[in-house]
Amino acid sequence: MYILGISAYYHDSAVALIKDGIVIAAVQEERFTRKKNDSSFPACACLYCMDFANVTLSDISYVVFYDKPFLKFERLIESYYHHAPKGLKSFLTSMPIWLRDKLHVKRIIKKELKKLFPSDIKPAFKLLFSEHHLSHAASAYYVSPFPAAAILTIDGVGEWTTTSIFKGENANITVLKELHYPDSLGLLYSSFTYFLGFKVNSGEYKMMGLAPYGNKDTAETQRYISLITDHIVKIYPDGGISLNETFFSYSYGLKMIREKKWEKLFGIPRRIPETEFCQHHCSLAYAIQYITEEIILKLACEAKRITGETNLCLAGGVALNCVANGKLLNANIFENIYIQPAAGDAGGAIGAALAAHYLLTQNNKPLTDGMYGTFLGPSYTNTEIKSVIENCDYEYKYYSDFDELTASTAHFLQQGKIVGWFQDRMEFGPRALGNRSILADPRSPDMNQRINQKTKLREMFRPFAPAVLEEDYTKYFDLKIKSPYMLFVSPLNEEHIRKPNLTYWKKGVQEKFLTVRSDLNSITHVDFSARVQTVNKEFNPKFYNLLLAFKELTRCSVLLNTSFNVRGEPIVCSPKDAISMFNKAELDILVMGNFLITKKT
Repeated sequence: MYILGISAYYHDSAVALIKDGIVIAAVQEERFTRKKNDSSFPACACLYCMDFANVTLSDISYVVFYDKPFLKFERLIESYYHHAPKGLKSFLTSMPIWLRDKLHVKRIIKKELKKLFPSDIKPAFKLLFSEHHLSHAASAYYVSPFPAAAILTIDGVGEWTTTSIFKGENANITVLKELHYPDSLGLLYSSFTYFLGFKVNSGEYKMMGLAPYGNKDTAETQRYISLITDHIVKIYPDGGISLNETFFSYSYGLKMIREKKWEKLFGIPRRIPETEFCQHHCSLAYAIQYITEEIILKLACEAKRITGETNLCLAGGVALNCVANGKLLNANIFENIYIQPAAGDAGGAIGAALAAHYLLTQNNKPLTDGMYGTFLGPSYTNTEIKSVIENCDYEYKYYSDFDELTASTAHFLQQGKIVGWFQDRMEFGPRALGNRSILADPRSPDMNQRINQKTKLREMFRPFAPAVLEEDYTKYFDLKIKSPYMLFVSPLNEEHIRKPNLTYWKKGVQEKFLTVRSDLNSITHVDFSARVQTVNKEFNPKFYNLLLAFKELTRCSVLLNTSFNVRGEPIVCSPKDAISMFNKAELDILVMGNFLITKKT
């Protein structure tokens, strides 16, 4: 039985195709359209998934949309009514879109699918709609290796729900507790994202990266924590929260917050995007990150209490907060934690399809990792790759022996070269995990500066992740479990840290960034932590073997791994995308399939 899951019309549109309960293909629309966070109907993604499985609409039993538009519309109308007459401008802006399109998702989906597959005269699929947080819960639980688990979903808002606790057992998922709009941890975090000058729904991870430049022990940070908990959010023992609505305008306005009230409360103006960071920005980022972690820990304790389970599954956009995930792991509330690697709305496509399958069939779920390393997207043959690079003014060499190519690449990395690495099926979700990656030697003290400034073209403070051989991760990191999806932050082991003097903690943003902190400096954040990816030979043998070759040369089994893109663009999908990136960014080497490509000197 084939089921097609669709996420669309908000942000991160995606399609997933499952066969008899197994995810066989999944991809975001942005990867094809090259429009970051594309929210349009995922036509290209749909065509890819169907083509991969060699099926048409006639083969599809169910098409499942990841939320319920009518419930979402109900929430919008009630919110506007509650705040009237405020919000008239927002109401007049949003209503035409809803009345023309979003209320007619059922008709639009059928129309779009018919356009894609015109030869299927009368396909027999049934169109279903999954509740938003059920889609999130299903996306994590049904691909987890657990027979039963507590499930915690946290995001901005679905229809009405912003946070849910479920219990998963065999094929069933039961909701036990919910927090409803307008009280939302995701929207609280996004509001600070906006105030600190980042883009909502895509800049939250930047604010998380800025937070360690703050310092919990300073009077400024403690003042911000007190102001937030005294005036903006009330936190309950079970992790529930209540937001002071007088500080927010997202329920009725075109902005997240009432800026003047925030500026008066914190004594600083909203940061204008692209301007310099001051220490108070870092302190405020630290404060909301700290509060977010405390709330998540309380929610996890409550999930443990009401389910009695030893396993936890996490999904929803807030589950991508890998710093909070690291704190949750170290709290030892649960014995095992599984986080959906595409925890945001894109992953809802997987969850919607899986929820339909298991709730309809009542089949037992597999007790393995059903995300298969997230390698669920398109792959390209050497013939397809060659047809692209032949038309470019680059030198290239074809290696019939892939081990020889791996050894050559490892030598270039040892020499300090920055390598674009493009292999096999593309990753699903926001992380590049070794198939669409930029790689470098993490031991270089300034490699992070070079890649941020010249390759990724992004903010100086942004950190990079280490990819490490799965069997070696405990040699470098104080991490309790494997982390194949780069979703846990952990400290480096003491022997790798270069202890700074006490003045380090008083330094400004740039001074901290430029301080050499470890013998793996380019993947070490300013608080001596790193977002770890453990690389498994079964899921990604080519990347694993590259790490092994680098280890044989250097005795270091860690590489700097960052996504193959520049700021503001999606991760590359095709060889053409990779060549375009090679053109515009400072990359020394591009490895695609069995080809090693260099720029002419």
